[in-house]
Amino acid sequence: MAALALAAIRPDASLSAQVYDAIRGAITATNLYEMDEANLRLDERELAARLGVSRTPIREALVRLEHESLVRSVPRRGYFIARKTKAELLEIIIVWAALESMAARLVALHTSEAAIASLRSIFATFDGGRIAANLDEYSDANLRFHQRIIELSGCEALRRTAEGILIHVRSIRHRTIAENRRFERSIVDHMHIIKALEKRDADLAERLVRDHALELAAHVDANDNDL
Repeated sequence: MAALALAAIRPDASLSAQVYDAIRGAITATNLYEMDEANLRLDERELAARLGVSRTPIREALVRLEHESLVRSVPRRGYFIARKTKAELLEIIIVWAALESMAARLVALHTSEAAIASLRSIFATFDGGRIAANLDEYSDANLRFHQRIIELSGCEALRRTAEGILIHVRSIRHRTIAENRRFERSIVDHMHIIKALEKRDADLAERLVRDHALELAAHVDANDNDL
């Protein structure tokens, strides 16, 4: 439970919604595939105490989160943050590859030059040595880059679909960025993607983004056997 960053919320007419948003936000901000097993359990009493509410809105939020597959209930043990199996993660990455590559196509075709330039600014302070010395910072930038492509697509249905699997993609990217020094290839791929977008080459941008995600799937498949 200590792994969740929760703050007390104000009791008002939208209490249930606030509790749901607080718990969901805390779960999606975790590095899910690096957490200790003990921190996956969601204790209703502790959640209620930390949020300053009764257990009723906590239960309501957990039921709602279970419907979204973010938590799972175990008989006589309670609720746990839901992790995917390795096979499920590979499928999720493939789905992300399809979504983000289509987003890249839409960005190349329709997004303004200024918006595309915002992708380059994400990595403005990084070079090879700085990435290695500031890997957590680079990992955050890496995740912002992929989310930004989704956002710039302007397709709300695509964004909502991607948001449903973002916690898993975000977490596995964070976990694997240092493995086999993947960050070195990562920054090169990102620069190639940005150049393709700047040239309005939709076919190339789509292919580069798709291949970048599928490389992650191949890495996870060949490694990460403890998932």
